Amino acid sequence: MREAAMAEHLVTPNATHPGAIEGRVAGLIEPALAAMGYELVRIVLQGDRRPTLQIMVERSDAAAMRVEDCEAVSTTVSALLDVHDPIAGTYTLEVSSPGIDRPLTRAKDWTRFAGHLATAELAEPIDGRQRFKGTILGLDGEGAAAAARLRLDDGSEALLPLAGLRRARLVLTDALIAATEPKRPPPH
Repeated sequence: MREAAMAEHLVTPNATHPGAIEGRVAGLIEPALAAMGYELVRIVLQGDRRPTLQIMVERSDAAAMRVEDCEAVSTTVSALLDVHDPIAGTYTLEVSSPGIDRPLTRAKDWTRFAGHLATAELAEPIDGRQRFKGTILGLDGEGAAAAARLRLDDGSEALLPLAGLRRARLVLTDALIAATEPKRPPPH
């Protein structure tokens, strides 16, 4: 049994590298989401006694997410999960948008948000350091060799392998808010 609810996502460890259940859920829902005009940003299953399945999506056309979008996704995902039942027991389904200070979970996010401030945490340290904050410069490499490039506060650059990221997210700044505001038509 599942309870459907819309809520804000929670940051969880290793969100960019989902486990077996998250992978099965992604495989079930991604084709339907794509057909509806949405992209999967992240899936996280957390909690022991009463787990919560958090599904974060965004519109493929880059338009702002609305409550109606989350409702449509929740309805479709709920039906797919009812049929395929990939999670044993009772859990809560949460569907949300990534928000402005979104997690960076896909390789394309590092290109899309180049020029914006981000924080990142690695699963294993590089040169004794696990946490980084800097301006996104883009993405180097492809596939398993892909790495995010950041300009740090001291002017140096860090190359962070995407496969080694525990979590990463944009930092809320005035520039990010301005870049994500809906475009207004010019005055007549």
